[in-house]
Amino acid sequence: MARAEAKGPASRKACCLVSELLEEAGLDREKARQLRRQVLEGIILLCGGQLGRMGDAPGPPRGEGRKARRVKLD
Repeated sequence: MARAEAKGPASRKACCLVSELLEEAGLDREKARQLRRQVLEGIILLCGGQLGRMGDAPGPPRGEGRKARRVKLD
């Protein structure tokens, strides 16, 4: 009961504090949701591309790629 009677920032709910923080930063809930979705979609694309490179193209083993060509300069 002492906890419910306490006043100050420690007695406030975390969700209220987050909402206030977002409001002070100029972000509303919908904008934060859009940003989160955009970041997650970017991560998914990045991981999908990496997986595709690992499985699809066997290519030469590491260290045995193309060698440098000698070029004559005039």
